[in-house]
Amino acid sequence: MSRIVLITGGQRSGKSEQAEALALSLSTHPVYMATAHVWDEEFRQRVEKHQQRRGPQWTNIEEERWLSRHDVTGRVVLVDCITLWLTNFLADDKTTEQTLREVKDEFDRLTAQDATFIFVTNEIGSGGVSENALQRHFTDLQGWMNQYVASKADEVILMVSGIAVKIK
Repeated sequence: MSRIVLITGGQRSGKSEQAEALALSLSTHPVYMATAHVWDEEFRQRVEKHQQRRGPQWTNIEEERWLSRHDVTGRVVLVDCITLWLTNFLADDKTTEQTLREVKDEFDRLTAQDATFIFVTNEIGSGGVSENALQRHFTDLQGWMNQYVASKADEVILMVSGIAVKIK
């Protein structure tokens, strides 16, 4: 039976560090499933900083879309992050509802494996409504996916200024 932990919060709130510490407290050799597509040099440097922070005890998997194609049975898996994972589906010519169904199905296939999953996500819907249609589309998609993952999670942690606040 899988266990799901969701760690959410704003940008630079300490989500990834909290998730990494939790994973290492549960396993001496956790899996780091990186979902990011590297779009530019600045982002490549962010990814490198994350990689340098982790040691050799991590099994690294880079997967932009189809997370469930990796067998992680019996492992502790940190998926970082849902937000970047969702951006990889934006280029598809689909409605928000179609994209949401696709990513929910993929999430369900992944978490059907008997493993402990720690998902990191951004809480992006706390601001105003954007004038940009693509940003509104993404904010809706992110918010609905976060709600879905939180409903499936055994534990939800909100990071605020580096402080973990247990929500569920």
